[in-house]
Amino acid sequence: MEFSQKSHRRFNPLTNEWVLVSPHRTKRPWQGAIETLPAIERPQYDPTCYLCPGNERAGGVRNPQYNGTFVFENDFAALQNDAPTARVDMHEKGLLVAEAEPGICRVMCFSPRHDLTISSMGIAEIEDVIRAWTAQFVELAAMPNIQHVQIFENRGEMMGASNPHPHCQIWATHSVPQLPSRELVSQQKYAAARGGCLLCDYAGIEESEQSRIVCGNDGFVTVVPFWAVWPFEVLLCSRRHLGSMPELNGAEVAQLAEALKQIVSIYDRVFGVPFPYSMGFHQTPSDGSPHPEWHFHAHFYPPLLRSATVRKFMVGFEMLGNPQRDITPELAAEKLRSLASSLK
Repeated sequence: MEFSQKSHRRFNPLTNEWVLVSPHRTKRPWQGAIETLPAIERPQYDPTCYLCPGNERAGGVRNPQYNGTFVFENDFAALQNDAPTARVDMHEKGLLVAEAEPGICRVMCFSPRHDLTISSMGIAEIEDVIRAWTAQFVELAAMPNIQHVQIFENRGEMMGASNPHPHCQIWATHSVPQLPSRELVSQQKYAAARGGCLLCDYAGIEESEQSRIVCGNDGFVTVVPFWAVWPFEVLLCSRRHLGSMPELNGAEVAQLAEALKQIVSIYDRVFGVPFPYSMGFHQTPSDGSPHPEWHFHAHFYPPLLRSATVRKFMVGFEMLGNPQRDITPELAAEKLRSLASSLK
């Protein structure tokens, strides 16, 4: 089958979904929306930033003069920890169903410096961020009403980031959210049917083929997944089978820091601007059950397609049918891999 020039679809075994690939459309003209380039230069401290040390946040609380990572409860949290656990089925037909979702939302600043990103932070600084993520995961996952901890970063205005200060969010929920839940079922079914780990086996195949590998080190491998939806989407997998950050050893913390810095540094070279993305770690659910099938990984979803000002939109067939992409994952990986070599 000719994948490089002919339309085809690819299966995502993690979510049990399909993506349509249309490589012949890469040269189509563009007369759509053109985004504004983000400001690249920022001061080390911004007196108007509600995340900088000592500044007052939008909710009226003043930040301490922190000098490392800083975590606080989101002033405008999407979840309420005092929400009662209740479920209703109006008319008892399974059509109008709602249930309470208690939870906790936190914000974590990576650094007191307003002008940094993961790509410009030092490895030791990123290691401190990983240790802070781990501490948050351990604390939140231990709470009796929490079944899942989602750590994610939205970078750039294009991805809805309301502030350029280097930070992420941590949402701890009473239920396992939809996408991790799908991944959980897929990994459980794969383990039951084949007696192994889905992502261990997948990473092994990618290592043997090499066509979608972007970069890697002794602890982690980064690939443009075979089923990628976003143009320069990547999947970061641990080489060792583990479920969550608390299981990382000292060497793996450093290797994860190196991998994160490398991914974002590569992204920033694609179009010569700070690359927008949404990134998140998928870790073992904290639902009280053992999950030997779960494999620690992270997703990076960047929207840019043709240039720093042209993004991919998920509309039309993608909203009504299934996702579609033009550039093949193999070509995207080749582009990112060539930029990875320039970092050395």
